[in-house]
Amino acid sequence: MTAAAATTMISVPARAIGFGLRKGGGGAAAAAAAAAAAPMRVNCCSSGGGEHGDYVKVRAMGRVNGRKVVNGVVHGSVEAPLYVGKGGGEGGEGEGGGGVAMNDAFKLGKFVEERFVYRQTFVIRSYEIGPDKTATMETLMNLLQETALNHVMSSGLASDGFGATHQMSLRQLIWVVTRINIQVEKYSRWGDVIEIDTWVAASGKNGMRRDWIIRDYNTKRMIASATSNWVMMNRETRRLSKIPEQVREEVRPFYLDRTVISDVGSDRSIDKLTDETAENIRSGLAPRWSDMDVNQHVNNVKYIGWILESVPLNVLEEYHLTSITLEYRRECRQSQLLESLTSMMPRDIEQDYANSCEADLGSTHLIRLQEDKAEIVRARAEWRCKENNA
Repeated sequence: MTAAAATTMISVPARAIGFGLRKGGGGAAAAAAAAAAAPMRVNCCSSGGGEHGDYVKVRAMGRVNGRKVVNGVVHGSVEAPLYVGKGGGEGGEGEGGGGVAMNDAFKLGKFVEERFVYRQTFVIRSYEIGPDKTATMETLMNLLQETALNHVMSSGLASDGFGATHQMSLRQLIWVVTRINIQVEKYSRWGDVIEIDTWVAASGKNGMRRDWIIRDYNTKRMIASATSNWVMMNRETRRLSKIPEQVREEVRPFYLDRTVISDVGSDRSIDKLTDETAENIRSGLAPRWSDMDVNQHVNNVKYIGWILESVPLNVLEEYHLTSITLEYRRECRQSQLLESLTSMMPRDIEQDYANSCEADLGSTHLIRLQEDKAEIVRARAEWRCKENNA
């Protein structure tokens, strides 16, 4: 569909879309019926052609209590156009076949590049930014995770697990991340729109790699990238497992042998911190119930916040976190108290990070159990002065 076709305006009675604003309006049932009658699916993204050229703009009109309504907005207020696209197909394939489901409609994801790459669009919300009004590293990590899970769901592979396939669920298997590296060139601000591409590939004999690219939606400039390695674990025994051949057969058709971050440097070992080598130690960190995910352990994104707990305040205020590599070594449960260790050093050893924001910084981190000092996560990070990264 061309960009011109993508902006075609058609008029539909409000009652056919099911605004539910008047008695007998039909509500959700009418909405589903209307969607089924026209092979379209609600989608709330821009219709400016290009990447979203499959969508047509629908102008829905009706009357509520005698007043004209356009797109669900009473006449006289600002119009909010409703976007409708084809059910199934690019953004909606997944469980439930080709039918129209409202929860699928608002995921805004679609397959590109012959269905090897999954793409999803996000708006940076006010609660996803930090003190400097830009998205936090935790926000970016959460969006990467969301895109990955929706990739599995939209591909039709998802079962009842957290990103698990049907064959994985039959064997009580789950994916666990062992290593992730994210590199940020520019942090988005509140209200910015970004698009994230993700794909998967084999990693060695018994693992899977997942990569991501984050772009500014308007300029298409790449502003961040990430790569990760995953292995399988038995949900009941909590022991690592080989990938069964049945699972390989499920996921192999989706493999794309493409890397976004070179292994050189990103996969080098992370030094272990001790009480003697750490400059800052923060104890008494307690995982909360809300930090758990559906796999009954601390979600991998939560460790970012605990790592930052032991980073000097002046570094957090004056520097952007431009790269971080996390190496996950064991699970963490809610009942376990943690410690966060950090060691900072200028990447230029002649600079003093405590007194200057001219030099880029490097740092090493460790999250460990407070009781027996067992390692949970090792991490390595790079920092750039905000004045030099405006």
